[in-house]
Amino acid sequence: MFRVFIDTHFAAAHQLHGYDGECRALHGHTWKVRVEIETEHQDEIGISFDFKTLKAHVNSIIEKLDHHNVNEVPPFDKINPTAENLAKYIYNEIARVLPDYAKLSQTVVWESDHYAVSYFEK
Repeated sequence: MFRVFIDTHFAAAHQLHGYDGECRALHGHTWKVRVEIETEHQDEIGISFDFKTLKAHVNSIIEKLDHHNVNEVPPFDKINPTAENLAKYIYNEIARVLPDYAKLSQTVVWESDHYAVSYFEK
């Protein structure tokens, strides 16, 4: 089994509704994102899943968030843009476009160097 992953980042603002603390005010992060997939597949030259293809899939999702107020971007105009909800959103969006031979392992979203959350399904 191979586990392929890419790391990327985007800059965006958000505010947490219902949060009793400073994060209830609009503030920004340079969000780091990791997407990991698993596969037993290898093509004729030995590549399990092309890094550039995975990066393109991830970029098509995060470009909607980059340099925006996440609270104004669907679905976060209706749900709280927590790191947990961002990780789940990215996971679900990537899972929809993967070929049958690849399974999404997890997504990890960091708000800072010290705070991160991962999302995966059993």
